[in-house]
Amino acid sequence: MDESKLQPFKEDFSLLIEAGFIAVKQLDETSATRIFVAAQAISPNSTAPQIGLGYIALNKLEIKQATKIFEDVVQKEPENHLAQVFLGICFLLTKPKRKKGEQVIRNAMLKTTDPTIKNLGEISLEWARKDLSKKDSPFFVNAKEGTEEEQ
Repeated sequence: MDESKLQPFKEDFSLLIEAGFIAVKQLDETSATRIFVAAQAISPNSTAPQIGLGYIALNKLEIKQATKIFEDVVQKEPENHLAQVFLGICFLLTKPKRKKGEQVIRNAMLKTTDPTIKNLGEISLEWARKDLSKKDSPFFVNAKEGTEEEQ
């Protein structure tokens, strides 16, 4: 694509990324995907649109796809702490990789100075401790409840 035609849109890149995340929060997957793809076209070397697409997959609990996207971003940008935390969250949701996820998140939190990323990491670790590690997790059907309903 002709770079000169894209030049007027380059200043809107960060706005597109923010709009994409807003669309995800509004559960508008179609718009979010289109926005992140448009941002990728404007700035093909940026990992921000890829993080957005990974975030969409994570929200849909498409863990394998989200993990692949975040692994690719971290491989391309080893110091991308947001991608590291999201990758850690993917690992938290994969029971055999849960400890690895906690470690990835802790490492990213230690390396970053961004309070938003630190907060995301803290919330993720707390969630893993409170909900994911319990036997009576709200995400699993309790056998006792099922037998009470049958009676």
